Amino acid sequence: MKQLLFQDFKEVSAKQWKQKIQADLKGADYNEKLVTKTLHGIDIKPFYSSEDVDETLKVSNPAHWNICEKVYVTSAEVANKKALEKLQKGTESIWFILPSQEIDCEVLLHNLPPGLSVYLDLEFLDAEFVQELDKIIADKKLKVFLQTDIIGKLARTGNWFNNLKSDHSELEKIVRNTENFQSTISVNLGLFQNSGANIPQQLAYSIAQVTEYFNHFDQMDLSDDLKSNFKFQSKISVGSDYFFEISKIRALRWLFATVAKEFGFNTTCHIMAQPTKRTKTLYDYNVNFLRTTTESMSAILGGADAISNMPYDAIYHKDNEFGDRIARNQLLIMRNESYLDKVGNVAEGTYYIESLTSQLAEKALEIFKEIEKAGGFLKELKAGIIQKKIKESAKEEQGKFNNGDLVLIGTNKFENKEDRMQNDLELYPFLKKNPRKTLIEPILEKRLSEEREQKRLEEEKNSQPTPQN
Repeated sequence: MKQLLFQDFKEVSAKQWKQKIQADLKGADYNEKLVTKTLHGIDIKPFYSSEDVDETLKVSNPAHWNICEKVYVTSAEVANKKALEKLQKGTESIWFILPSQEIDCEVLLHNLPPGLSVYLDLEFLDAEFVQELDKIIADKKLKVFLQTDIIGKLARTGNWFNNLKSDHSELEKIVRNTENFQSTISVNLGLFQNSGANIPQQLAYSIAQVTEYFNHFDQMDLSDDLKSNFKFQSKISVGSDYFFEISKIRALRWLFATVAKEFGFNTTCHIMAQPTKRTKTLYDYNVNFLRTTTESMSAILGGADAISNMPYDAIYHKDNEFGDRIARNQLLIMRNESYLDKVGNVAEGTYYIESLTSQLAEKALEIFKEIEKAGGFLKELKAGIIQKKIKESAKEEQGKFNNGDLVLIGTNKFENKEDRMQNDLELYPFLKKNPRKTLIEPILEKRLSEEREQKRLEEEKNSQPTPQN
């Protein structure tokens, strides 16, 4: 005989729950005491129910996510050796950063196992180079994702690779004359996140940027077959707002699918995630272990296809085996000891996350529509409007950090005054200012704790004893 659980309990409506809470507050204001305001324009309620979810957004998340590691290529042979070593230690995909056309990709990809996912981020734009690369990967049977983003280059640096006409011409050649890449174009939400944009802005700006590409491809008169098989990739940075970041990835998939469908393109978006740089700190750097852990968990539960964890010392140390090993093992623990790869769509049906996903998507759509009404992402970028909006959000977030409402443990709360970092810096950990001529104002990435850390480094320097003759 089947026994139904909880059959003796009556259903309780959201209204009844709220009435009970208000009674327990004994006159205190419900909204003031229990509703939390956020930087993303969404209020967090103390409880959620089915009444908060009018309709579940249909999001298709992968059941499996790849552990990915980044390799900066100065020598094809050395980079290939590093990649093979990382694969032996548990990495499942490789992210190569190529600084120039001098790299021999035949050597770079030598002996990589068939079926391996490889991400190639070219710091240059050369259609002929990409076409030769297309032939190489056909023979090697690798799953290669090319990360071409000419608009992202303009947003990040203030300049095109060459100029608007030339860049679009090279992009057209890449799209038309390659067939063996899993995707050829990526859009980088990480730029917006690391510069201080809130989540609805990150989503809206990325979708507006994708729409610029869709509009351009429409002018190219691509075949229906090419459009249905053409896939985009998104690179995202995951922040510390745990549930919001889970919802961000889910909202991104829904938004992309919605826009791609309107243009007749493949609605699948491949998502590579990595922890944000914005919350990482120089002092009490071991806390970065915890930050990258929760940020990676958000990426996993949100449904990223690949996750490239950030070493705890990445902002001030050069690449090193210890930092890479710890970052890799964090993901291996989540997979093999925490079983976070057993189920896809983990967050589906969760009232709180479903509600956040819908609200983030709706707010992003509002911003997106305003951008399109004003003439599109490129026009807004060239006018400096996107930069202005991001600066406003960044200023608000920075203010909360400065006054202690937004806490980074070890930096603006519970600092260890004995920490000394001046002699450990192998890399410059702050925003680099390199005055140069640009077409537009670039969007600049900056960590929250930079000013405070610069002040502490100066204090360290001034506190050192003066050498005696």
